[in-house]
Amino acid sequence: MALTAADILIETIQRWGVEVIFGLPGDGITGIMEAIYRQSDRIRFIRVRHEEAAALMACGYAKFTGKIGACLATSGPGGV
Repeated sequence: MALTAADILIETIQRWGVEVIFGLPGDGITGIMEAIYRQSDRIRFIRVRHEEAAALMACGYAKFTGKIGACLATSGPGGV
């Protein structure tokens, strides 16, 4: 299977040291979610109920672990 832009994105942030992504799935980021799923043995996705919560959780994660905090959100109103 050929690498997609989403696969390259996830591989790149893994090289930066990202281990956890907080976020809300949706149609606008389906490709990225599939790439995370394919690499779920190396990166963890934690689903939130609101995009703002993902940002705050990523900030708290970075503050308390010293690691990079990452969040992901979709376009539009987010997941239902």
